[in-house]
Amino acid sequence: MLSYIIWDVQPEIFSWASVPRWYGVFWAIGIYLSILVAGRIFKIEKRPRTEIDELTLFLIIGTLVGARLGHILFYEPLYYWKHPIEILPVSLTPSFHFTGLAGLASHGGGVGLILAAFIFARRKKLHFLWLLDRIAVVVPLCGAFIRLGNLMNSEMIGTPSTMPWAFVFTNIDNVPRHPAQLYEAIYCGLIFSLMFHLWHRKRLEWGHGVLFGIMTSTLFSFRFIDEFFKENQEAFEDNMVLNMGQILSIPFILLGLLIIAARLNKPIPR
Repeated sequence: MLSYIIWDVQPEIFSWASVPRWYGVFWAIGIYLSILVAGRIFKIEKRPRTEIDELTLFLIIGTLVGARLGHILFYEPLYYWKHPIEILPVSLTPSFHFTGLAGLASHGGGVGLILAAFIFARRKKLHFLWLLDRIAVVVPLCGAFIRLGNLMNSEMIGTPSTMPWAFVFTNIDNVPRHPAQLYEAIYCGLIFSLMFHLWHRKRLEWGHGVLFGIMTSTLFSFRFIDEFFKENQEAFEDNMVLNMGQILSIPFILLGLLIIAARLNKPIPR
């Protein structure tokens, strides 16, 4: 008889309160560790420490707004057209309640992050691609903890599996499934290690933007593959050759490859 991992973790940290939730805690841990790493990077590159605090605020707002709008536009536009109040972190079903950090799309978050970085770079008169290269180091680190938060929520579940490491998400059903959230957390952690190493070794050799291109093309290539192990988020995806997550990953992969090709041999401004 096969033995699987029984996952019966509740999203709430305390059984007697709806908040705090593990998802929010893992978001906070990811942001905190990303700030520490970014602070080290800025210190080594002799940038003011105060820039990290302002940059963090810009990126958090940009990512959350982009992720929320991405979910609305890519996955449930008709629903939110009919229920515009639920664009905010509240729901009217079955009755009014706060939903917190729910209904977020990582691809929209990626767009929001890039736009926030552009605005910040303009305000601080920084080279936009230089800034994206530094952000590219910590994005996978934060992403790993966000996916661990998804695991704690028993959401973004995988397809049925007979592998011995399959998880049974008892909050959903009794079917052994691929722990797709854990897969993504693991490869995000590996990409973070790679990006930190490349920043340390290659930042003075490669043109601005190459690190960002490597992170973007690698991260979303793995995301494209990981989608084969996930259940579709919405019913309309069931009849599609590629699901929405895969379709939205393709532009990011191409963007990353184009930036690498265009910037790899460009001299770094002195």
